[in-house]
Amino acid sequence: MIHVRAAGTDDVEQVLELWSVAGENDDRPADDRDVVLALLTRDPQALLLAEEDGELVGTVVAGWGGWRAHLYRLAVHPGHRRRGIASALLRAAEERLVGLGARRLDAMVLEGNVDGQALWARAGFGPQERWRRWVRPTG
Repeated sequence: MIHVRAAGTDDVEQVLELWSVAGENDDRPADDRDVVLALLTRDPQALLLAEEDGELVGTVVAGWGGWRAHLYRLAVHPGHRRRGIASALLRAAEERLVGLGARRLDAMVLEGNVDGQALWARAGFGPQERWRRWVRPTG
């Protein structure tokens, strides 16, 4: 059975390990302990974890800035995929964000991530063709 809960500071190393195995790490700054701790300090409920029999098997960041709701780092361990874990994480994330006042959810999905695109489409998301996210690294 899948249990979804908010992450705590004791979970950070396991989260980073999962992301190194399960996450799409193309075209983004590297995640590290300090970045995850900063997220948990800013919004202790934002990082949701899926556990099965006490083992971390998935994550999603359900970020809310008071204006927009963003979903990041939806990742499921490759050995646990296609069992409803991502769907459970997305349900929990939507519940959290709608409870905070969100009217629309968005997710960033790499164009080359075919499996990720299929998952997001099954969850009712679709690309917003007229828009493109513009980014610039800090520093």
